[in-house]
Amino acid sequence: MRLRTRLRSTAPMVAAATTLVLAAAGAPTAAAGPAADAVGSADAGGGTTAAADDPVTHEENERVPEGAAWTEAHFPSSGGVELHADILRPAHLAPDARTPVILSIGPYFAHAGQTGPEGWDVVGPSARFQDFINGADLMANEYTFVMVDIRGFGGSTGCLDWVGPGEQDDIGAAIEWSAGQAWSTGDVGMYGKSYDAVTGLAGNNLDLEPLKAVVAQEPLWNMYNYLWSNEVARPNVTGTPNAYNGIATMEPMADDDAHYAANARYEDAHPECLSDNLSDAQEPDLASEYWDARNLADDAAGTDTPLFVTQGFIEPNTKPEDMQVYLDNHTGVERGWLGPWDHVRGADTVADGRLAMGRAGFYDEMLRFYDEYLKGVEPGVEDPAYAIQDSTGAWRAQNTWPEAGGSTVAALDNGAYVDDGGSSSALAAAGPTTAQVDGWDMEHAPALPGRSRSFKAGAASSYLTWSTPVASDVRITGTPSVTLSASATGDLMVRLWDVAPDGTATMFDENVALVERAGQLAFDLKSTDWTLAEGHQLGVQVGTIDSGGWLAEPSGNSVSVTGARLSLDLQDPAGDVATQGEPAPYLARYVAANTTTLTGVGEGSFDLTP
Repeated sequence: MRLRTRLRSTAPMVAAATTLVLAAAGAPTAAAGPAADAVGSADAGGGTTAAADDPVTHEENERVPEGAAWTEAHFPSSGGVELHADILRPAHLAPDARTPVILSIGPYFAHAGQTGPEGWDVVGPSARFQDFINGADLMANEYTFVMVDIRGFGGSTGCLDWVGPGEQDDIGAAIEWSAGQAWSTGDVGMYGKSYDAVTGLAGNNLDLEPLKAVVAQEPLWNMYNYLWSNEVARPNVTGTPNAYNGIATMEPMADDDAHYAANARYEDAHPECLSDNLSDAQEPDLASEYWDARNLADDAAGTDTPLFVTQGFIEPNTKPEDMQVYLDNHTGVERGWLGPWDHVRGADTVADGRLAMGRAGFYDEMLRFYDEYLKGVEPGVEDPAYAIQDSTGAWRAQNTWPEAGGSTVAALDNGAYVDDGGSSSALAAAGPTTAQVDGWDMEHAPALPGRSRSFKAGAASSYLTWSTPVASDVRITGTPSVTLSASATGDLMVRLWDVAPDGTATMFDENVALVERAGQLAFDLKSTDWTLAEGHQLGVQVGTIDSGGWLAEPSGNSVSVTGARLSLDLQDPAGDVATQGEPAPYLARYVAANTTTLTGVGEGSFDLTP
């Protein structure tokens, strides 16, 4: 029974969720807890509902958004798992009035809180996306909003699965269940940010007929990349699985009904869910069966659900790795906001009131997107397919991303470095410590690193190759990639620097790889959209891992690098079509934290010419 007591919360209403968390899992599917017939009568979708004929409104419980009527339901997924849903319907409509459904599914919808207890006094639906519900006025615009606890979380049974086969089954079950209810038109959209943006990408990959549109803000495009980079562990490789284990074992609220509470305590009788989640994620091989099942970018091949994405190119949490692979594989309508921000939502603001992404109108654009693909309403405003902010803070409209005017392959200098973890380099950057990442999930990003000291080119831990100064502004867009030959085993890092004539340099892209054996190596850097001003040079640093962004294990070897090539997509900013927007506030913070002085800058050995 859901209490109708008015809310007296000791925590603020969480209108805008915090930074993103990803749960790592891979535990085997376990049998469900209470049988489906332990709660109310069966509904048209094959599941059960709790007091579906007696919804709770905002006037009866302040946790329910204004204009909404709240009910709960349970329905089956694969392997005997039972999923729990909170349903918000327009209160002014009859119970059987049919509306399109916007679905969010993930680990953050427990009644007690998103990533931990939030101090609520009374049971109610999660406030995770109340900002969207209110901002887009979903109830007045006659949408149903459904929040589903993915297996292992909230009121759902089963073992958490880090967007593996079990969770993908849950996503499919939630889409089909939402489409099959008597109050549904059968047309379903998905909405989320971070983990529940990832489930939207996975939903697209399922290619289900009822799914008509997906909004995915700051997702992961391949689950491997949150914990590993080319077989080098990130510092949260154990902290993230442990964080999700903590969310999965969060106690239900005292007022949750017995069915919900029993499901929420599923891990008490299935401790293997937690141990397997931690151990399975320690696999470093991207080609393994575990990670192959979670490679969303590859699995997007041939899919065509209309897709709206946001991605911060320099964000410290869910980074733009395999982003271009996913978008290239996806063949349907694509829309998006891309730019230099951190782990934020489209309408988030910073402390002084500025928009965190810098662009106005997010909720209005979301409503037009859903109206078009869930209701068939032609938009009265022509939004750009992609609105993109580059490193200058300027916004432009494009039909696709990337939209390169050409490409180049730069031959880098041969060189050598000592794989010592940066012990001899003054460029060593502060990074998160093990203590800081114990609770690192997709909602909690690390702090910005600091780079305050100068770096002398030719230090033993790395070496640099310079481009010639660019004759006019040029943008590096898309996904840079590197190939090289290394003479010995160890860690290897590649960084890209925007170098001004006075040696002031900003690091704007990087990635690392494990050299398992001497010989050829190839890998991508992060996707980027960075403009070099006239007279600036590109600096390409090759060397040991001297960043706290990875758990480096220096070999101590002297490594010679030969035959290195850097592939870049280039764009001429002179052809930009301007669109509305201001610089993202995070851009200035990032530049300040990632700018240093490089000395000994050479004249340059390659041109940035398409």
